Amino acid sequence: MRTPTDLHPPGACTDCRLRQTAGVLPVSKAELVRIQDFRHGARTVRAGGTVIAELSDPRHLYTLYAGWAFRFKTLKDGRRQILNFLLPGDFIGLQAEFADAATHGVEALTDVHLCTFPKAGLWNLFHEHPKLGYAVTWLCASEEQLVDENLVNVGQRSATERIATLLIHLSRRAQRVGLTDADGSFVFPLTQQHIADALGLSLVHTNKTLRKLARLGLHELRDGRLRIVKADALAQLADYAARPLRPVPLI
Repeated sequence: MRTPTDLHPPGACTDCRLRQTAGVLPVSKAELVRIQDFRHGARTVRAGGTVIAELSDPRHLYTLYAGWAFRFKTLKDGRRQILNFLLPGDFIGLQAEFADAATHGVEALTDVHLCTFPKAGLWNLFHEHPKLGYAVTWLCASEEQLVDENLVNVGQRSATERIATLLIHLSRRAQRVGLTDADGSFVFPLTQQHIADALGLSLVHTNKTLRKLARLGLHELRDGRLRIVKADALAQLADYAARPLRPVPLI
């Protein structure tokens, strides 16, 4: 069980607990020194707080060290589309580098702790350490894949398939960064409204679908923790092609 101090980014990247998980690709000593040089401190945002405001011009990029967040866009009347959920290890803010302003917002779903990096130093990272630049590109492409999957969810899958896919995907991502316990369960901070906003469902439909999946015994959601009970059956229901988990880069 992690203590609260474990959730704050350490002063030195060599002490990073995320780098101690099997789901993160190792880096050389020289690359770790360069990441440390690129890093510009840490930031904490409380649950419900803004990490990046929509249409702002953020000066920093972030690696989510601990906690959950989500990317979203809002319409004038207040309707919100959650684009994807962010877990530890995810790189945040790169999209704004290629636009006049942030095209989406990022909100803390729980208290989050972030490593900060100056956006102005990104080119030097690419120039001096192409391998780390490739890692940034890989992270960006991976996030695009998440958005693609969400588009398939909203456009083609039924409500049952959408929610089943989301539960499987989040469970696998949590497992990769060491958030799951021995029984496979993990803290699941999403409310039904978050799920509805991510999957284009009404709150009533979301509630009914979650109860349907629970009655089938495919998952267990209790006291803020999620456990996938029958992973193969849930994947079959979702038409989800599970590929082996591969280690990911960490900046």
